[in-house]
Amino acid sequence: MSEEQEVVIEQLDSGRDKDVSARKKALLLGRLLGLASEQNYSPASQSLAERAEHRARKQAAQCQANVETIYALALKYTPSDVVGNDPDPDWIYQFFAMAEQIHNRRMQELWARILAHELTNPGNFSLRSLETLKRLTWREALVLEKALGLSAQINGDTRLKLVSGYRLTGGLGQYFRKSTAISLPLSQFGLPYSAILTLVEAGILHGSEFETGELAPRQGLRFALPESELTLTPKHSHLLLTYYRFTPVGDELAQLVKPRQDGAFVSGLKAVFARDFELN
Repeated sequence: MSEEQEVVIEQLDSGRDKDVSARKKALLLGRLLGLASEQNYSPASQSLAERAEHRARKQAAQCQANVETIYALALKYTPSDVVGNDPDPDWIYQFFAMAEQIHNRRMQELWARILAHELTNPGNFSLRSLETLKRLTWREALVLEKALGLSAQINGDTRLKLVSGYRLTGGLGQYFRKSTAISLPLSQFGLPYSAILTLVEAGILHGSEFETGELAPRQGLRFALPESELTLTPKHSHLLLTYYRFTPVGDELAQLVKPRQDGAFVSGLKAVFARDFELN
C-alpha cells in the first residue's frame, strides 16, 4: 500500500475526523478508486478501460498490502519455542483469499492471531468462522467484546452464556409479584437489545433465549466472569436462569477477543438476583 493510500484509509476510518464533511470524505474515496489525479496519472486523460485497469492495479496492491500486514503481525504472535504444525493447505488458501479483503488494522490483528494459532494448534478456527469474521466490522467486533465482558462460564462449562435474568416457575411467591420474569438490564451496561440482534444477525449468538432446568435450592452456581468469580445460590425452588447462548462460530471467535469486565455489571447482577439468590 502506498503512503498516500494509508493516509486516505486513515482519514476514512470511521472513528476519526468526525468534523470532516461528507463531501470531503467522498472525494477521499475517489482517490482510493483511482478517480482522482495522482503523480504521473490524470484520470481525465485516460480512457474508461485505462481507468479500470488503473483501479484494478490499486486494488491488487491494496489486497497484497493487507496480506503482507497480516503475515507480518502473525510472525510477532507465533512463538519460536513451540513445535509448529502443518495447517490444512485448503484452509491456508481460503484464509489468505479472505484476509486480503481485511483493511482495518485492528481487524488485521485478529486475523494475524488466527494464523499464528493455526500454525501451532491447527483446527481451532473453521472456515465458517473465518467467513463470519470477514463480514464483521470493527464496530461489530466491539459489540462482541462487550457481550463477552458480560458473559460467564457456569459451573465449569466452557461454553459462554450471556445471562439475561431468571424466572419463577411456581410456588406461592409467584402470586405476590407483578411478573415472574426478572430481567437483567443489559442495556445499562452497554449492550442494548439492538446490539444483541447485531450478534444474532452475524451468526454469533443464537436467535432466541434459552432456559436452564429448574435450579436445585441451596446448590450454588459458580459464575466465572472475565475478571472475577461469583456464586449464586437459589434461596428456594421454582427458579431457572434465562440466557443467550453463543453459536459454535461465536465460541471460536471468543478465543480471539480479550473481554474487559464492567465493574458495574457485577454490582448490577447482584442487585437483580439478590431477592431470590444468595451471592458470594
